[in-house]
Amino acid sequence: MSASLLLSLLLVLTAASIALYLLSARRYQSTDTVADSYDQWTEDGILEYYWGEHIHLGHYGSPPRKKNFIQAKADFVHEMVRWGGLDRLPQGSILIDVGCGIGGSTRTLAKEYGFEAIGVTISPQQVRRATELTPPDVSARFQVDDALELSFPDASFDVVWSVEAGPHMPDKAQFAQELLRVLKPGGILVVADWNQRDDRQVPLNVWEKSVMQQLLDQWAHPQFSSIEGFAELLEATGLTTDGVATADWTRATLPSWLDTIWQGIIRPQGWLQYGVSGFIKSVREVPTILLMRFAFGTGLCRFGMFKAVRAEMGGSRQAIAQAATRV
Repeated sequence: MSASLLLSLLLVLTAASIALYLLSARRYQSTDTVADSYDQWTEDGILEYYWGEHIHLGHYGSPPRKKNFIQAKADFVHEMVRWGGLDRLPQGSILIDVGCGIGGSTRTLAKEYGFEAIGVTISPQQVRRATELTPPDVSARFQVDDALELSFPDASFDVVWSVEAGPHMPDKAQFAQELLRVLKPGGILVVADWNQRDDRQVPLNVWEKSVMQQLLDQWAHPQFSSIEGFAELLEATGLTTDGVATADWTRATLPSWLDTIWQGIIRPQGWLQYGVSGFIKSVREVPTILLMRFAFGTGLCRFGMFKAVRAEMGGSRQAIAQAATRV
């Protein structure tokens, strides 16, 4: 094939990808929308091929430094463990990973930190793949569950862990309540999430609102909370002691977005492995990834970290409902 013909083919496929992006948004309609999106991403294998077993951003250090994309994602788990103080817990502590993807974090937590780990996700295909990837000697299991209505009794876990699941939750107050409900008194909650700027402090302008709407529509997100707003929701449950600790990891995770695109450039064998359909699906995601880089790079979005210790007593549902208006 001549170079000019190859270039023409790439241009046609790129145009098809952009058309697909413009015409086929994955708007949130229900939890089924989220499950279907992740089922498709898991079945076609492209996301796993380029992102590996960790379907979340990487940690590049503070200040950020050049790092292998896959290694940065593995490092993120260890950084979150240390930030949450989980490395000081005894072996055999029971942990739930809410929004576990294909189980990368869950397996690391079980294998390297000695947790008895359970990963839950809304996607049956993610459960299938996570189970396939987990060796029999790793104490991690997986099941389909709804993070807004977890099937576990109150006070079931020593640790509740969640990474980048929050934007898919239509009811942030209920999400906060469930995360803390299943945590034992004295147990530790650690959450990492994509958040938008607190618009109570600096309202979004028309352009920023349009960017945020695209980020909602393209990846089945009903809404984003702010770091301040979600911390308030956690505190409003009445289930935390000594408040909620937060941190902003935007700078440490920011290189992930362009590294995501770079993976497709330096690993073109994926185009051959997944064919024309795979190429179109991959390029289709580029505008959203670039918008994410813009949003996180300009302060419109922030990467929020949350830590709380479960209190002995429960909280008022009325307080939770009132706090929901402040997200």
